[in-house]
Amino acid sequence: MTARCRRLAWSLLVAVGGLFAFSGPALAHGGSLGSAGRQTVTVPTWLVLLTGGAAVGASFLLASFVTDRRLVRDIESWTRPLLSSGPMLRVVAGLVRILGVVLLAVTIAVGLVGPQQPLANFGLLFVWVGWWAGFTMTTYLLGNAWPALNPWRTVAALLPTLDRSYPDGLGVWPATGALLALVWVEVASPIADVPAVLVGVIVTYSLVTLAGAVVFGPETWFARADPVSRVFDHYGHVATLQHDGDGLAARVPGEALRDLSLTTRSEVAFVVALLWVTTFDGFVATPAWTTIVDVATPTVPLVALYPLALVAGFGLFLAAFYGAARASRRTADTYLTAATLARRFAPSLLAIAAGYHLAHYLGYFLSLLPALAAVATAPLSPPAEVTLLVLPGWFETVGMVTILLGHLLAIWVAHGTAYAIFPGRLQAIRSQYPFILVMVCYTMTSLWIIAQPEVPPP
Repeated sequence: MTARCRRLAWSLLVAVGGLFAFSGPALAHGGSLGSAGRQTVTVPTWLVLLTGGAAVGASFLLASFVTDRRLVRDIESWTRPLLSSGPMLRVVAGLVRILGVVLLAVTIAVGLVGPQQPLANFGLLFVWVGWWAGFTMTTYLLGNAWPALNPWRTVAALLPTLDRSYPDGLGVWPATGALLALVWVEVASPIADVPAVLVGVIVTYSLVTLAGAVVFGPETWFARADPVSRVFDHYGHVATLQHDGDGLAARVPGEALRDLSLTTRSEVAFVVALLWVTTFDGFVATPAWTTIVDVATPTVPLVALYPLALVAGFGLFLAAFYGAARASRRTADTYLTAATLARRFAPSLLAIAAGYHLAHYLGYFLSLLPALAAVATAPLSPPAEVTLLVLPGWFETVGMVTILLGHLLAIWVAHGTAYAIFPGRLQAIRSQYPFILVMVCYTMTSLWIIAQPEVPPP
């Protein structure tokens, strides 16, 4: 990396560090298996939000004034080969596929016949702590191994297929709808606390997934209609390790997001949905949501309030992003359509989603990891008592730090995208104004959520 790149990195570090010095502690929560012990911040909430918004705005100004097209291109193109494709890599991939199928079978079996207490059931702990929290974090921090680990893809490859034509008009709307539905089931049902219910959801998902793969073919189904595969694929573009034609290579984190080609409105909607569902998962555990439920339930049944809020929030996030795209078209004074700008800038939102997922689940994962390890040694006869890790007080700041880092990475990705779209420096900078404003709003929303005390969702 050039000397100028190093100076830029140090400048960003000093600027962000100075802002963090004035911020208060906050701990993210995990929605499953009870509370992760989130506490209220020790400074006024308005100061937390102002600090986060200022950090995002300052990073945009810093990137605009101290970078040029050549620097952005040098950082984007930096790569270092790590592992070439060969027999050894294929053997490892084969073993990982077998491991995925075994873990799925064990999860279903233990969920049915094992202890039904949440902290004593390996299947429940594995799904929420080991997979959705731990494995997902490795996807955007290291690289996407899900194509090899995915047990449904492994089984589907052994089944016959009808290879029916997938309706192009559907786009990836089925994956978007399924992602929203899965999150609704998570927050509004006992799937996170009752192993037998979790098994029922896994079996239902398995039947739908394998049926779709048989009808449309595994490649088409997992690329377009399966929400889980799309989540991990998109998160994988944030990571350092990337697959290329020759094997594995290291890149600067987030740079692969510019390679993510979104061609339809439905693909943009899926990115926004991924950002929104993690936010929603945190929002329903705040006192504000409890207040909304108390006010609304006399007229709206609770069973309907969750999906209404989920869909309404998604619509609000999507409308805000497309509003920014239309405003960007005016500020940049370009002939490009708002839909085109939305497709080009949407991948930068994935860095925000990854940062908030890390803030949301890191403390939860570390707290429950000893329980998962203890139960894994004897899934059918776990210890009578399991240990939960008590995190130190300073860990409360980690949630805020990861959220801000995700937003700073998103701004850098959007900055490079603008340079790739527009030939002029000023035009590229002006095109980002509306998107930066939306990102500041997303930042303050995320920080507000983790600054709240955690309460059980109604």
